[in-house]
Parts: sequence; C-alpha cells; structure tokens
Amino acid sequence: MFWLETIVIISEWTLYFFNIVQKLLYLVRMDQAFFCVVDGVFSFIGGKMEHKDLSIIDALSREKTEEVGELFRIKVLPHYSIDTFFVKKDGSRMILPHYYAVHQSGEINLSEEYDDYRWVPLNSLDEFEPKIENIAWIATLLSRAATIAEDEDFVAV
Repeated sequence: MFWLETIVIISEWTLYFFNIVQKLLYLVRMDQAFFCVVDGVFSFIGGKMEHKDLSIIDALSREKTEEVGELFRIKVLPHYSIDTFFVKKDGSRMILPHYYAVHQSGEINLSEEYDDYRWVPLNSLDEFEPKIENIAWIATLLSRAATIAEDEDFVAV
C-alpha cells in the first residue's frame, strides 16, 4: 500500500484585523467516503502516491495540480512531515504524512472532486468547523517547524 501524502498550505503573512497571522487552506471534498467522514467536512489537499511518481515531490506536485490547479504555486518543505496513523473503513491501516507548504502565487482552480475552499486564520482553527479532528494540532506543529526552516529547504511546485 502506498502512503497518502497531504499538503498543508499556508498563505503568506497577511494583515488580518490589524494583527499579522497566517491562514490555512481547507478544501471540502464532494465525497469523503474514502476517509469515512461526512460530506462538507474541511480537510487538506492530499491523495495517494502513484507508481508514476518518482518522488514525494512529484506526488505532492501532481496532487496540488490535480486539486487546485497548475497556476496555484506553492513552495513545500519536503524533508519534514507530521505523520498520523489512520484506519480506513475496511480496516486497512495507513500512515499519512503531512507536509508544510506556502502559497506563492496564483488563484485556486478547484477540481471537480471539491465543493468549496476556505482560507482560515491559524489562530482561529480551534473554533472553525466542520473539520477533521486532527487538523488544528497538525497545522500548529508544521507551522512551528517552518520557523526554523531556511529558504533553501523549500522546493517550488
């Protein structure tokens, strides 16, 4: 079984209510049956690594392009991930690595598998609903890790 990778996309620093905050990109899948959660729940970009993907970077780039479009450009921190354990409805188990990424440019062009998206300030994650339960602590840990990363640690996709 191939791992699923997830991209946690953070916007560039933005002025929000006179405070500087980061915002997190959430997407709503039309059919969340694979993850066993109800429609309308916000989650991250993500998907299965495919045989044609030669690296994690290839998989992250392909998933990003499939789900939010070619013109939506990010830089990703590929050598650090927050890994979570997940049990699917059929009982199979997976490790889901989550990668930090920063939006660089371009508009979101949602694929047909998504209904909606939101940019949510990181300091509002606890109150934001509906979302997958572990999103807030994953985003918090990844944003902390990014504070020690250098520009050369990121890869543009």
